Amino acid sequence: MKRPKGLVIAIDGPVGAGKSTVAKLVARKLGYLYVDTGAMYRAVALKALRLGMDINDPIVMAMLAEATDIQLQQQNDGSVRVFLDGEDVTEAIRTPEVSEASSIVSAHEGVRKVLAERQKAMAELGGVVMEGRDIQTVIAPDAEVKIFLTASLEERARRRWLELQQKGISVSYEEVLQEVKERDERDKSRAIAPLRKAPDAVEIDTTGMTPEEVAEKIVELACKRAGV
Repeated sequence: MKRPKGLVIAIDGPVGAGKSTVAKLVARKLGYLYVDTGAMYRAVALKALRLGMDINDPIVMAMLAEATDIQLQQQNDGSVRVFLDGEDVTEAIRTPEVSEASSIVSAHEGVRKVLAERQKAMAELGGVVMEGRDIQTVIAPDAEVKIFLTASLEERARRRWLELQQKGISVSYEEVLQEVKERDERDKSRAIAPLRKAPDAVEIDTTGMTPEEVAEKIVELACKRAGV
């Protein structure tokens, strides 16, 4: 397959829709850099929790983001490791506690402004698959391919529950279902960067689809947009 070069592929959607898994697959298939913007907010949230800072204070969180070094380093196998001030926190940022805190931290306008500048610089390079909020409207509004992934609430909760089980985190499906419900409501209703599908984004319902099938569909769209 001939690979389209230099495109920006922007992927968004609610928690559990399969964004990370699919974005990684698409990046690997196209030989692109995978940029998980959500991981950057998680890194700030993790640092705030470790320092015992008030994650509800927008000014303090913005200052913390400004003073925090976050690096996304692509490995030889195509995977990406997240480094917080030089420490590999790839696994540490995926706990339920950090997920909850990240949803709050990422709602602060000052934090988003700081991290958005870094994300825009990545988008300008092209040849990237970017996953996360604001990508399609603020970070890369001119992205050639915009994808909004979704799935039923129950399916998204099931995926999230299985992910936590695989990481050895003991939690019931009912607890995860409630967490996803609350996260959906918070993400859709918050004043700063609410969850919204861009008008020109292609929506894909991933319920009943494998990550491979979803990734192939996105790659086909990318090739079509690039005329290859």
